[in-house]
Amino acid sequence: MDIFLIDAIGPFFKGYNKKRINWSKIPFHYLDLQDPQTRQEHFKNIREELNRFSAAVSQEGYNYLSLDDVAHLAPDRFHSREINSLIGMYQQEYDHLFEIIYKYELGCFLTMDILSFSLDLQKQLGHSFELQLEYICRQIHSIFLRFPCISGVILRVGESDGTDVQGVFRSELILKKPSQVNRLLHRLLPVFEHYDKLLILRTWTVGAYKLGDFIWHRRTTAKVLEGIVSPCFILSMKFGETDFFRYLPLNKHFFRLPHVQKMIEFQARREYEGCGEYPSFIGWDYHDYAVQLQEAENLAGICVWCQTGGWVPFRRLTYLEPEGFWNELNSHVTVQIFRYGTSVEAAIRSFCVKKQITQVEEFTRLLQLDDLVIKDLLYIRELAGRKFFFRRIRIPPLLSVFWNTIFINHSIRKILQALTVCPQQCLIEAEQALQNLEEMEICAERAGVSVEDILFMKDTFAILALARRYYYEPYSEDIRVQVKEAKKAYKRKYPKSRRYRYRIKTNYTPFPLQGRYLKLLLKLALRKKRGYRLLDHLVMLHFLALLFRILIMHRPKMIPKFARKHAMGIETIFK
Repeated sequence: MDIFLIDAIGPFFKGYNKKRINWSKIPFHYLDLQDPQTRQEHFKNIREELNRFSAAVSQEGYNYLSLDDVAHLAPDRFHSREINSLIGMYQQEYDHLFEIIYKYELGCFLTMDILSFSLDLQKQLGHSFELQLEYICRQIHSIFLRFPCISGVILRVGESDGTDVQGVFRSELILKKPSQVNRLLHRLLPVFEHYDKLLILRTWTVGAYKLGDFIWHRRTTAKVLEGIVSPCFILSMKFGETDFFRYLPLNKHFFRLPHVQKMIEFQARREYEGCGEYPSFIGWDYHDYAVQLQEAENLAGICVWCQTGGWVPFRRLTYLEPEGFWNELNSHVTVQIFRYGTSVEAAIRSFCVKKQITQVEEFTRLLQLDDLVIKDLLYIRELAGRKFFFRRIRIPPLLSVFWNTIFINHSIRKILQALTVCPQQCLIEAEQALQNLEEMEICAERAGVSVEDILFMKDTFAILALARRYYYEPYSEDIRVQVKEAKKAYKRKYPKSRRYRYRIKTNYTPFPLQGRYLKLLLKLALRKKRGYRLLDHLVMLHFLALLFRILIMHRPKMIPKFARKHAMGIETIFK
């Protein structure tokens, strides 16, 4: 492996005080709207922070950074004079950023969504795929001519900007079929080969259109890669068949494509596991992947997302402030495992030396307990270990918690009960996790690391344990009262002004379907194998999409606001 890549968007978020932050991309709209003097001062701070970040990650062993994005750096004749002027400003500022990066002998990739539109660009290109391809090629030529020092471009084709993204550019999904991605690659690769740059194509998709199963479906992948043979091409894949969750087997694509250079993506700032507000150690899981990947051919490197991902109020910045401690731990251990071949325990020891932690055994014990607590209480072990597919996506192993929201409602209760075989074991695991949290607090104090973070984890996971009881114990008013009181106490202890609490969404409205009918519905809707059933082709992929479009058009409030307004909106998976 030659590429050890880490994202460098953190410096752009220093001083960005939005209540709930979209961490999927640099908040360009925040910079676009600033007056020139304020923006200049902001970029001065960014340069200072990027200098700190580059120094830190180069010492860790990373040799490439990624920054967003091509759209804001490539002028074009289809843009207005004002937009091209704005792009010119960003180009000048990025010249300074690249100087800092190369000072530390780091390479840099730029990210790119296919495709980011301005209002003018939308009018010029319309829905002509040929015009869109021509424009993308012009962008790439423009970027490589203006910034010959960059190492290449990372393409995101299966996800676009969220519903909350404002500003000059906003990306949309224009690639809906594998053949379109294949056509794009055949057009772009000669450009990359001419400039001797790398094209990194991410397989990540959110289930939209026929391309929606690119991350796991072998025929879709084969269609995308048909005829693609180039030393400038790398296929980048998350370690599992869905997002960055636990309990996922290694994606089989790593072993099926020996002729293609591949990169594996990891996440150090765990967007579904607290974002670094409490420990969420992934060392042992990642080491298991490393052992398995010894059998994979043509592995070019790793990509570690240390700041990117999620729509949350959590705002700890990795490598830029002491509070980024737990994310730095994951980043350190990951590069130690994959670049230097160290054991997890050796990586923990080297991190302790770096952070001047003398009680290594206590710190290691803390991380062992943390691994158990996350797997037994944040996740429901029995369900997380099972495989379910719905339409083109693999159902995430984490069902009742999403980003910083804990769902305690009758619908979740009925679904979990319908899917669970051994509810009593789930309750036992939750109680054991609470006991392990008590020991974690002791270990943290002895090791000299943040006890406050463990206390926040204890308070949050106590809510999860109560939710587990509501899910699986026989219904009683008493548990509802306990949840209500615990929720009030939690909100008092962690008010909105502190911005790092979980939201607890409760709703006890009875679910309309009886248990036996719900089980039948789930059996029809969910499949346990990757391959599509006849039912999926006839109903799930087509009729259900039409039904959902009618529903959201005429009865939008039937879809919870959380599902409609966050990220790309739930309607994306029905496209």
